[in-house]
Amino acid sequence: MQNRIKQIMAKAFELPVEQITEQSSQDNIGNWDSLHHIKLIVFLEREFDVSIPDDEVGNMLNYRLIERVINNCNEPAR
Repeated sequence: MQNRIKQIMAKAFELPVEQITEQSSQDNIGNWDSLHHIKLIVFLEREFDVSIPDDEVGNMLNYRLIERVINNCNEPAR
């Protein structure tokens, strides 16, 4: 899953995948703006076949948070 997330982030932010690390965030990706953020969300939903809750979209500001949200979306409902 980690490699898939990194590849999606690279695609969304138009960067080489080697530049995406577990420390990648809105603070160190220069072109992380609202348009690229929406592209990221769309790409993640398509790749992982999930629907990311609206209240989580704004919180997905770094690699770790993205991974956590995707993992939570993949958990079965209780």
